Amino acid sequence: MNLEKICNQVIPIVEQSGRFIRQELGRVSGEDIEEKGLNSLVSYVDKTAEEQLVEGLGQVLPGSVFLTEEDTVDNQSGDLQWIIDPLDGTTNFLFQLPVFSISVALQREEQTVLGLVYEINRQECFYAWQGGGARLNGRPIRVSRRAPLEQSLLATGFPYHDYSRMQAYFQVFEHFMRHTRGIRRFGSAAVDLAYVACGRFDGFFEYGLNPWDVAGGGFIVREAGGMVCDFRGGEEYLDGGEIIAANPPVGKEMLEVIKRAFG
Repeated sequence: MNLEKICNQVIPIVEQSGRFIRQELGRVSGEDIEEKGLNSLVSYVDKTAEEQLVEGLGQVLPGSVFLTEEDTVDNQSGDLQWIIDPLDGTTNFLFQLPVFSISVALQREEQTVLGLVYEINRQECFYAWQGGGARLNGRPIRVSRRAPLEQSLLATGFPYHDYSRMQAYFQVFEHFMRHTRGIRRFGSAAVDLAYVACGRFDGFFEYGLNPWDVAGGGFIVREAGGMVCDFRGGEEYLDGGEIIAANPPVGKEMLEVIKRAFG
């Protein structure tokens, strides 16, 4: 399987959906918005973009199956599975805040081999395939070399539906607030991960996530030389709902802080 060739086929498909999303910015009315769950919004924009992506990616790899956020196609397991978030940062999009993205990952026999995050407003395409390193709009990228933790800039996502671990989260948040250059919350985990991959952020942590939020970006971070793990330092970040992604020195310090708080 030529992953570089597949990636080059995926990029224009994602960029086309990005253009559709961008042209709908500010056009969605209140009647068009549904609430899937607590603080989880969706509109025709998410669903249409997902349909576009499923159609295009299905042509790239006939017979492949999909895991998608909006369920416009039956979610299935298979040897070749696309994991898609058609609009990561829907709330930002609906409130016209300029950080939202498309995230795509390809798994082969349950191992991620390709990832892509497209930040729609800046038209920045972050991507990687297995063993090929990571790129932003064609140029190679790497995680930052800033260390120790006190010199770092971190990103996070605030809990918005699962409040069961809030005490531990705020304990970690306070520590990082006191011992870093600062913490940012942009509202798109996929963008946060892409920014770790290219060195804009030194680390990212969040819980309460889904596979489609982190599959593409987490893979790009690893191909960019970063560490990616769950809150115990293990490999369950994709299905476990929690993730740390960082350059290795900062990531090790983050992990120790998070382990102490979350147990």
